[in-house]
Amino acid sequence: MPLSKRARIEIYLPTRGNNAYARLQRAFESEFLQTFGGCTVIKNIKGLYIGADGKTDFDRVNLVYADTPFDFDKHFKEITKYSDEVRAAALEASNEESVLIVVHEIYRSL
Repeated sequence: MPLSKRARIEIYLPTRGNNAYARLQRAFESEFLQTFGGCTVIKNIKGLYIGADGKTDFDRVNLVYADTPFDFDKHFKEITKYSDEVRAAALEASNEESVLIVVHEIYRSL
């Protein structure tokens, strides 16, 4: 079978130990499940970054990602719009300076 080209959407969510962040993660899991038929969750990843004060800091993050059924190139505008909406929702529901959303092209064989 030939490889199929798809877009993968990843959300890196900080784990803050409060219910609001757990609810936000469950909401994205549900969104990806309903929209794309499933998702993968990887918990307790260490993320390093330079904070607004210029100092190195770290967060524990959970990664939620889904492979879309859409060709990355053919549906670039729609994927961009969707990822912008996901990012806006994550920022609105959290107290974060930024939330990392990654979209990239993958090739998969089923």
